[in-house]
Amino acid sequence: MNHVRTFALLFLTTALVAQAASAQTPAKDPSTRLREVLPADVAQRVLARIADARAHQLPAEALENRALKFAAKGVAPSAIERSVNEQALRMVSARSALLSGRGSAPAGDEIEAGAEAIRKGVDGSSVASFAKSAPRDRSLAVPLFVIGSLADHGLPVDQALKQVLARLAARDSDSDLERLPGELPAQAIAGQANRPAETGRDFGQSHKPTTTGRPATAGPPAGVPGNGGVKSNPGQSHKPPPKN
Repeated sequence: MNHVRTFALLFLTTALVAQAASAQTPAKDPSTRLREVLPADVAQRVLARIADARAHQLPAEALENRALKFAAKGVAPSAIERSVNEQALRMVSARSALLSGRGSAPAGDEIEAGAEAIRKGVDGSSVASFAKSAPRDRSLAVPLFVIGSLADHGLPVDQALKQVLARLAARDSDSDLERLPGELPAQAIAGQANRPAETGRDFGQSHKPTTTGRPATAGPPAGVPGNGGVKSNPGQSHKPPPKN
């Protein structure tokens, strides 16, 4: 019995020491990771853009994640830089629109969701109008992501806004809202076939994608041109763009 107790005590002590050591090991800084996966000049400019976003109270972590995700997919560094720059500008527009609509500073996830909605075809004035009409006691992050998804499925923006506002007035939960794109009629989903290839991608890093009830669409990541930023040359073959 004493041997059993001694073994148990040693096992527990070893586990606690390992857990403490793990807790003291910091995760690698995203800026370090970006310098590892991007050319030095591109990394410097991308990090400068991210630092500027952070200084202006924008969700800079979402830009870091965007760059790292695209690098992992093999997207060309120049296309990653362009995508980060464009998303940062959309964040500025989204924050301005949300501030105009609500009269108070939006949260980071609301800015990110607004930027994604703008990327998917919702203009800034519509974001501002939605923010003004939506309940004041409700985060707009998921509702804005859903509006972007509805627009991405081919539903006109004004109808997407009306549908989500009606659900908010009915006090639907975020989970209820996330099911809304999957409830679209077939003709709305069919309209997606005529939309540009860069739409219909993920919702960003802070929220899971809504359930749409359709298979993922092949193509390059969000905000990245189909050729990854490489100029075409007739007669020269290129590696297919990374699938999302």
